Amino acid sequence: MLMDEYFGAMKGVLEKVERTQREAVLEASAEIAERLARGGAWHIMDTGHMLMFEGVGRTGGMMAVKPIRITCEIQNPVRHRPAPARGIVGYDTIPGFADYVLGRANVLPDDVIMIGSVSGYQYFPVDLALKANEMGCATVAVTSVEYSGHLTGKHPSGKRLFEACTYCLDNCTNYGDTLVDVPALGQRICPASGISASYLMWAVQSTVVEKLLEKGLKPSVYISNHMPDAARINGEALENYEKYGF
Repeated sequence: MLMDEYFGAMKGVLEKVERTQREAVLEASAEIAERLARGGAWHIMDTGHMLMFEGVGRTGGMMAVKPIRITCEIQNPVRHRPAPARGIVGYDTIPGFADYVLGRANVLPDDVIMIGSVSGYQYFPVDLALKANEMGCATVAVTSVEYSGHLTGKHPSGKRLFEACTYCLDNCTNYGDTLVDVPALGQRICPASGISASYLMWAVQSTVVEKLLEKGLKPSVYISNHMPDAARINGEALENYEKYGF
């Protein structure tokens, strides 16, 4: 069954993550813990489908992890008129937009930015990483090195995300990010990157918690709102985060 093929292939990806990414997780986590202890902040900017939701505000997750959310809404109640096609221009193609995002997000030199992009070759995430590095931030890529290796970077530097960041966490998915071949469809199905990125995120968070505790610091962690006395416990933890930043 295709389900069993998926189960086996997904387990293989996670096993590869455990086998190959342990040192990268330890190194990135030590940097994050050190910067949090010094008053830095931990930001996530994800162009994919997982980290901005899975890694933020979850029970058992650190309150220090904050998402940089980008929205762009254009409103104009003008009547409908035919207009020539202009193509679609996204923020990821606008030179200088990374500088704007870093400023508006109140990113400071001692902060950490975790940047997620599976393909890792688009202009914006690479530019964001390079500009953050110039500021003195630590940057952590969550990407597919194999996938990026098949693509040409769109940034003028020629770099892809895994080459632009201080640390790289490889989600270990393949070129195309699909696990199960379906000959009847003529294509493959079932991506791995979301689950493997989540796997890496929680590996990092658990290690950052451990590193902070080794420093004698107690990180603020959410508990489920459905647990007894959750409002008080989360409220006290939030006060601790607002005071110390972790």
